[in-house]
Amino acid sequence: QVQLVESGGGLVQPGGSLRLSCQASGFTFSHYAMRWYRQTPGKERELVAIIGSGGDSLIAADSVKGRFTVSRDNAKNTAYLQMNSLKPEDTAVYYCMAPFANYWGQGTQVTVSS
Repeated sequence: QVQLVESGGGLVQPGGSLRLSCQASGFTFSHYAMRWYRQTPGKERELVAIIGSGGDSLIAADSVKGRFTVSRDNAKNTAYLQMNSLKPEDTAVYYCMAPFANYWGQGTQVTVSS
């Protein structure tokens, strides 16, 4: 049974940092690329970052370039999204996704507010 479980979200002040984790199970994590998306109410999900099976990565959202990084630990079956210098406009539900089979996690809420 495939599962993607995000964690690490929460409330943070502007300028703060959070690290999101995506724990995968039920498939051979090290073989597949992973993606991070985010969504705010009334808007479509936005692709934030992609990481290949070997760790090559791309930050897809221009608004977070230079602030967010994506990584993975294949030994732990976990992908990460490190978010620094957070802004109120980063407030969203963040999802990890395994594109090879369109698997999605349940999402984790990130709220950036003073």
